[in-house]
Amino acid sequence: MIWMDGRWWDTAALAKGVDIAPTSEQVQAVLDFSRAWLRGEELFEVHTSGSTGLPKSIRLTRCQMEASARATGAVLGLTAGMTALVCLPVRYIAGRMLLVRGFVCGLKLVVVEPASDPLAELPDDAVIDLASFVPLQLQTLLDRALPSDSDVEFSDATAVQALRYRRSLDSMHAILVGGGPVSPALATQIRQIKAPVYHTYGMTETATHVALRRLNGVEAMSAFVPLPGVDIGVDGRSCLHLRGPMTADATIQTNDQVELQPDGSFVWIGRWDNVLNSGGVKVHVESVEASIEVLAAAQPELGLARRRFFVAGQPDERLGQENVLVVEGAALDDEWQMQLRRALNLALPRHHAPRRFIFTPCFVATPTGKIDRKATLAAAGMPLP
Repeated sequence: MIWMDGRWWDTAALAKGVDIAPTSEQVQAVLDFSRAWLRGEELFEVHTSGSTGLPKSIRLTRCQMEASARATGAVLGLTAGMTALVCLPVRYIAGRMLLVRGFVCGLKLVVVEPASDPLAELPDDAVIDLASFVPLQLQTLLDRALPSDSDVEFSDATAVQALRYRRSLDSMHAILVGGGPVSPALATQIRQIKAPVYHTYGMTETATHVALRRLNGVEAMSAFVPLPGVDIGVDGRSCLHLRGPMTADATIQTNDQVELQPDGSFVWIGRWDNVLNSGGVKVHVESVEASIEVLAAAQPELGLARRRFFVAGQPDERLGQENVLVVEGAALDDEWQMQLRRALNLALPRHHAPRRFIFTPCFVATPTGKIDRKATLAAAGMPLP
């Protein structure tokens, strides 16, 4: 069964081509893929979002997608009759694989439009067992489930909404979050939720995630655990390669630098091709961003705790590249910027601390909700790295 456009649809009826007038791109994508899957097609084309390069078309077999769904179902303990929320764009792999998990594991599917608050469309009595969010969506939901008493908009209505959202999240069987890093501030909120929350690692070529990292509860850890049947290793750059049934047993080499752990898990460090050279010093962008996230959470007075930001390299005659911090939203005043620069210089090694701050009203996002760094830099009139 699939719920969309305010009613339940029988999958058998969808397979027969029951006449449904699509009301949105999301509904059209659900119909197109569901009909193709239910009539037994063996090959599916999926487009990447372009977050780490130019968008491209990937072909996946039915067997690859089924293997991914079964592995996830086994790890999460999914059983027939559970309900999954489909709130990611179905034309991309993360949303599409939610449908596949539903078909393979016998789940009921609730389809809503991709939005920052994917629970807003649901009726109050809806019970969701499995959901997959991008960090921005989960941040929005947790902000509403865990409002601050000092919030100027805190009211009885806010309290009622918070209770509903908290109950909905706490009662879920499992929550997946992927498509970007989980900030320390978001991780702190996640630890207040009862439902198991997992950070995902994967890509379109692997039919979505191939490893999970528990973020809350006594099983929380810093390393990703590969799904059953997934073999991993590293090349000479310490970049991850992997193979498994969801890759059709082909080895996929990534540019993600990792640290392999004795138990077979791995800690993600950053992308090998996302390194700046500033004054002869190699600066790993993701490591710098992670350090700034920790600093921002520990010192909210610096003004970054509730903002999105990223680090980028910009041309510099003396250093080759200078490290700049691109921040979403209005510019901080000069005194705040001075305090922030001082704190960053104390917290980070030489050449790692951003030398300039660039403020831009709104980041450009990919269709899957990730920050499009190159497009954001271009919109701000900055040279591309």
